[in-house]
Amino acid sequence: MLIIPAIDLKDGHCVRLQQGDMGSATVFSEDPGAMARHWAAQGARRLHLVDLNGAVAGRPKNEKAIKEIIRAVGEKLPIELGGGIRDLDTIESYLDAGVRYVVIGTAAVKNPGFLSDACYAFPGHVIAGLDAKDGKVAVEGWSKLTGHEVTDLAKKFEDYGVEALIYTDIGRDGMMTGVNIEATLKLAQAVKIPLIASGGLNNMKDVEAICTRLFPEGIVGAIAGRALYEGKLDLKKAQAVADKAAGKTA
Repeated sequence: MLIIPAIDLKDGHCVRLQQGDMGSATVFSEDPGAMARHWAAQGARRLHLVDLNGAVAGRPKNEKAIKEIIRAVGEKLPIELGGGIRDLDTIESYLDAGVRYVVIGTAAVKNPGFLSDACYAFPGHVIAGLDAKDGKVAVEGWSKLTGHEVTDLAKKFEDYGVEALIYTDIGRDGMMTGVNIEATLKLAQAVKIPLIASGGLNNMKDVEAICTRLFPEGIVGAIAGRALYEGKLDLKKAQAVADKAAGKTA
């Protein structure tokens, strides 16, 4: 199981938000490439990038910073990227640039045909992002709640052929209040494809809970953000715990 550092990009800087609120951004670095190298040096095996401006605008907005990260670590680390991906040309451009996986969120919910086409055109490279609060899916940078149930959409996306799902509890993201174990567990049990947990990861106790309760149910990774940046979670130690849990389960 992977502990995946998140690099959220806003106006070319590495930031973290609270519950997706663009007005609550805390800048942690003005050098995205250096931040990517830092996590690589700490033992990261994958990076999770989000173009926050792109998620709101509906089109790529932080291409320069993304390319800096790809140049810095793209040959060493698989990169998954979401935010503002709404058409096949954007996917092709990112994959050609060196991104390994694209994460489709809002467009997957509002235009399921696009997600299906993307999975057909780029098999093995498409991850669906499901961002939810109280079981309902949110779109457009989490600014709007829909009436869609998370598990219903997850099953539909699984049928389309997505490589994996990223599930984010937006009520906990950036709040460091712990992963929503029960909601994530329910979703993991509803699908057969790999699931990556996101939102609220705070400390080693959370990592241990994920390894104990979620890893056996198909959770292949957990995205960590603010807790890493504020020093509440040590990436090397967290990954070691995850590796030990995987070894016991194997």
